[in-house]
Amino acid sequence: MPKILPATGGDVVEVILADHRWFEEALRELRDVQSHRAAVLADLATVLIAHAEAEESKVYPALRRKDAIDADEVEHSEHEHDEGNEALLDLMEVEDTASDDFSKKLHELSEALTHHLDEEERDVLNPARTDVSDETRHTLGTTFADERARLINSGCGDIANVRKLVKQAPAS
Repeated sequence: MPKILPATGGDVVEVILADHRWFEEALRELRDVQSHRAAVLADLATVLIAHAEAEESKVYPALRRKDAIDADEVEHSEHEHDEGNEALLDLMEVEDTASDDFSKKLHELSEALTHHLDEEERDVLNPARTDVSDETRHTLGTTFADERARLINSGCGDIANVRKLVKQAPAS
């Protein structure tokens, strides 16, 4: 099972990409019927929620101020986080991790998450690389990592919190 990465800062692009690769590994692990799916899902929920919340509160506003991304890109990324949270909650609510329903809901989460990672890497992280100074990216990496760690320590991946986030999301 992939261990939760303790993001420690550095270039925010690299810190976010490390989480993206971790998400892909966690999804692979969830597809394995011999893995401890409930434990992997609990870790995925925690890191995914912390990652998205830290991006929305720390990274996107900073990149917007630097004109690396525009308001539409922020809104689109936040909408995709909301869709991912909904798919995550649907998966978390499946009781039998060996069921066909679990596999179906895992596929839906995987599709939503993979789509978002691809778009974010192209449309958010590439402009961050080219339009934001190294110093700012490193400062932002530390800010992101600190907020991500705070959220992980708060138990943000708990199903009650995921339900709250889904309920609070604007209607699509």
